Amino acid sequence: MIGDSVDDLVTDDVFLRFGDAVPGSELYLKIEGLNPAGSVKLKTAVGLVDDARRRGLLGPGGHVVESSSGNLGVALATVCAARGYDFTCVTDLNAAPHNVALMRALGATVVVVDQRDANGGFLGTRIARIGRMLAENPLLVWPNQYANPANPRVHAARTARSILAELGTVDHLFVGAGTTGTLTGCATHFREASPRTRIIAVDTVGSVTFGTPAGPRHIPGLGTSRTPEICRADLVDEVVLIDEAEAVRTCRMLARRHGLLVGGSSGSVFAAVLGRAHEVPPGSRVVAIAPDMGERYLSTVYDDDWAAAHYGIEPRPPVQAV
Repeated sequence: MIGDSVDDLVTDDVFLRFGDAVPGSELYLKIEGLNPAGSVKLKTAVGLVDDARRRGLLGPGGHVVESSSGNLGVALATVCAARGYDFTCVTDLNAAPHNVALMRALGATVVVVDQRDANGGFLGTRIARIGRMLAENPLLVWPNQYANPANPRVHAARTARSILAELGTVDHLFVGAGTTGTLTGCATHFREASPRTRIIAVDTVGSVTFGTPAGPRHIPGLGTSRTPEICRADLVDEVVLIDEAEAVRTCRMLARRHGLLVGGSSGSVFAAVLGRAHEVPPGSRVVAIAPDMGERYLSTVYDDDWAAAHYGIEPRPPVQAV
């Protein structure tokens, strides 16, 4: 692979096969974190910035502002640095310290909000802060990952296509739901190209994305405190809610038993696969998308004191072997 810019270095063809996680079937975990931005959000950032440029909103020396709990912020900081744009990320107290440090190292300005919104999260507060910033400086460009069709469009064109190009037949597809850009994009393409594929959205307990009750959440990535405009629940066959403590246990199991260090979102997706494995007909081909790797979660998900403080006990790996 030879690229002319760091945002060319997208690895869309890396899968880790698990032969016994789903009895009688094969699971392919799509590893999305092996790129300069460290997550699937590099494609989102490229799609949003390219869209703003095509629409004439973003020119030389432009200034991008976006709300992010971490991974998209790092991805936009990466893309903006490579293309000569200023970038400001509005994030919150749940952002991983490593992500905040990465954004600042890439030249981004990081604004941290500490007031929760009406649903107990920070998304509404972050967006309100951006609204005030736009009123003060009309030259700022807000791609708005929550409502911009360019978000799911890039995942329909790249993420979903790459899965089918590498694996052909897919019977079950598990995708985490954050802003729902990856989910909606993949579901849109699969409904056209592989309508028989069963699509399972993975959300976190406490998220309101699919109309479930709001609750406290501590791990950034999955879940929202308001439903994003780009969300297309009608394209999904099933929604699986994963408790954060179970996501932490699954992350630790993957690290200790498979040498695979993944982020909280990836742990949630893998936990959903394990929880639904008994429902998968033998001989099926199952694909799950792992959005990011785990180095950014060493001070949270993989830290015993943090896990004990947030969940009452040290989460242990699940008993079952995979």
